[in-house]
Amino acid sequence: MPTLRTSVHPPYAAYLRVYEPLAAFAEPERSYWQSYAAEGPRLTAVDEHRARLADLTAVPPLAVPEQESRDAFVHEADGVLYLCPWRTRLRSWLALAELREELPAPLLDAAVPPVVRAQAEADWDSWRARHPDGRPWILTSTWSIPVRWFLLFGDEEREYIPSGSELAVEGTDGYPDGLPDGHSGGGYDGGLDTGFGDTGPEGPDDPAEGAAADARQESASAKRRPAPVLRYRTPMAQARRRVARGFRVLRETLDAGPLVDGVEEVGRWLEEFHPRSLVELDYGGLVHAIPEQGLAGDRSAEEVAEGVAALRAGDPVRAGRCYRALTDRWRRVQELQYAN
Repeated sequence: MPTLRTSVHPPYAAYLRVYEPLAAFAEPERSYWQSYAAEGPRLTAVDEHRARLADLTAVPPLAVPEQESRDAFVHEADGVLYLCPWRTRLRSWLALAELREELPAPLLDAAVPPVVRAQAEADWDSWRARHPDGRPWILTSTWSIPVRWFLLFGDEEREYIPSGSELAVEGTDGYPDGLPDGHSGGGYDGGLDTGFGDTGPEGPDDPAEGAAADARQESASAKRRPAPVLRYRTPMAQARRRVARGFRVLRETLDAGPLVDGVEEVGRWLEEFHPRSLVELDYGGLVHAIPEQGLAGDRSAEEVAEGVAALRAGDPVRAGRCYRALTDRWRRVQELQYAN
């Protein structure tokens, strides 16, 4: 199988996706998606990311596409065709709203000029008035994965494909060239412990050794290999059951707060889709921020299930221990965004 080469580096983001069966779409959209899936080619996340980069590097930047995307991720299982529409324009509006809350005003103005934001927000208001029930098929989380997302899945639904495997190119992450040979999988140069595994030895004290190591790394950079893939996939009915049970336990045992509210929000989002859909959690570009040894051993969904079971059994100490271990580990990954 040929290896795709690309200079586009993935964003450090994970994705929660819903794939709906073709029957869930009304005409004429159903016929369009049927032809789309039959004619191909099957696009990946890198295709969408490359298009958005072109928009954002324009002068002035195009913060939100002028037209909605007509592309989708396609999946087939047991003779059923499933589609996850990109809806890039809608997701760009949502991302811009989040950016406005997260960035200081001077930095936001430099990244997305006020005049560009004003036009995007006016278009967003107009679109919402025409589509009050509009919702994305894809949720995005940068630099971390919310605990509530893991609640939807069981450890038996975990799929891990190591780097270098030909199967790795089939992930919707779409970055088959992965990392330079010689790296264990982190998107940084050691020195920061993510808690997911050994980040490698410390750099040499001898400058000559350091220069030699840099030379070896540059040489290795020419050799690329498929990136690892880590994802979960479950039927919609199972995801809804897990969310409902988890929410009931959390609501009965914890005070109201972001965790309980977040689980309720995810549950409501799932209710918007066809009951025979599939739900997927894709680590996406985060596989480049976690050492591969850590990815292989990551059992976050299992830890969340253990914590909820402990709460149900009336053991808050064990539940707290599970929650702290999970959040501390993911917090170390999230802190990499501030690394120099």
